[in-house]
Amino acid sequence: MGFINLTDVTSGYKERLRRLALFDPLYDLDRKRERDQDNQPIDMKGLGLLTLLFFFEQKLLRHYKTSREDVADFLKEMTNTTYRIDDRQLSRLVQVIIETFRPQTGVKRQYTAFDWETKTDTALTYSILKSDHFDREQQRQYYTLDEDGLELIFATKEFYSEFQLSINQLMLRKQLEKGEYKGALRQINEMRIDVESLDTRLDQLKHEISRSIISEETFERYKQLLDDIYLRLEREEEEFQTLRQFVLETKNRLYAKDLHIKEHESYGLIIKIASELESVHYTHTGLLNQTWELKNTTLVKAQESIYYTGVDVFNFDTDINAKIFSEPLPLEAMTGVFAPFLQVETNSRFSPLTFMAEQAIIEQKDAPTDVDTYKIVDFKDDPYLQKTSAYYEALMQDLLEAMTTRQVTTLSDYIDDQNKRNVNLYQSKAFYHFFLILHQRSPVANSDLEDDRQTVLTSAIYLLKNQTLSLTERPEIIRKTTRYSIQDFTFELTEGTADAL
Repeated sequence: MGFINLTDVTSGYKERLRRLALFDPLYDLDRKRERDQDNQPIDMKGLGLLTLLFFFEQKLLRHYKTSREDVADFLKEMTNTTYRIDDRQLSRLVQVIIETFRPQTGVKRQYTAFDWETKTDTALTYSILKSDHFDREQQRQYYTLDEDGLELIFATKEFYSEFQLSINQLMLRKQLEKGEYKGALRQINEMRIDVESLDTRLDQLKHEISRSIISEETFERYKQLLDDIYLRLEREEEEFQTLRQFVLETKNRLYAKDLHIKEHESYGLIIKIASELESVHYTHTGLLNQTWELKNTTLVKAQESIYYTGVDVFNFDTDINAKIFSEPLPLEAMTGVFAPFLQVETNSRFSPLTFMAEQAIIEQKDAPTDVDTYKIVDFKDDPYLQKTSAYYEALMQDLLEAMTTRQVTTLSDYIDDQNKRNVNLYQSKAFYHFFLILHQRSPVANSDLEDDRQTVLTSAIYLLKNQTLSLTERPEIIRKTTRYSIQDFTFELTEGTADAL
């Protein structure tokens, strides 16, 4: 037998005794010999545990007034199909249960035992139930669970078996933060036991899956079980990564401050902790991979085996022909028998959802499409285009005058100049079309005009004479009205035609 540190074995012995003491009232109830009116033994320990669960449920529902009468009503409903107990006997049983959890004297229960850590006898006091308050009008005492009662409830719940590893990880983190390296090393050893126990459970689960999946219901149950295990292992894996990084940072911090020389024992422990944690982490990662394989390989193969078993067992003559010819089935039943062997019915119907489907809209034209947005068209005999041409001519005349006499160089300056003169040409939609067309054709000069074609810009461009007008974009956006906006332009008027430039 290797060396065992006796101090580590007996560490926290008194606290372990206290947790054992919490179960003592239940064993006291178990030793009581009570029988119902049919002389059938009554499970007093079970009724005691049911009473604690009732108080716990009342606490969850925030019902703070729970009396003996409430407990009696609850136990009466629970035992009406199991025992034959009248109200008088039930009231006496409730009194025995409550006085067992909370002595009538009001003094806390006491548990005496030998403490092997201090080598002395110790007396532990605890309280399962406590009085809440007293109703003087109804002469009724109310009770609620004390802290030890809550701890007893949690100790009876199946909690530690599934989440013990996660709890150990949290405790290890706290011990490392406090510098309790010996306790942390012991905690890692407990984690190793948890991982080995989980490994055994997964091996058993693998064999159960192989031989127990005989229906879709069983398959879904095992599938949900494996999903839960995998999610829990993933969370634990993330915590292992965090712990590994924390241990590494602690080791580097001790080394950087030369504490590996001053505190040689602590540094040796942290190195051993890093090594043992890495070992447990490696085993746990193998469990994660094993669970993934169970989900995606073993479970799928088990599901496929259900199908192939059904195919092998199926016999057409026995299951179909014999059923049809041996029993005179009605026509409705015959339809159900033949339905699996017939082609699936298909109907072509119009669905309103067709309107929401993606549709290709193509316009058929003989001539090629002109993509020029601001195409200048011939306006012969068109009053609207003639009116637009006159507006563009007046606008060009006003723009040239502003540029030559008032040094206007940008579109925003030109609009501000109009405001000063109370000229609101920019309120019209055609104002913005005019400058968009000019920008598209910039630079604009008389040489751009066609001799045999009259357009809406012809009269306006004639005003340039032998000059060229250029428009350059600026990053600002002009919003002088609520309806229209346009990008700002810089105007430049130069001598000569665009071809000469």
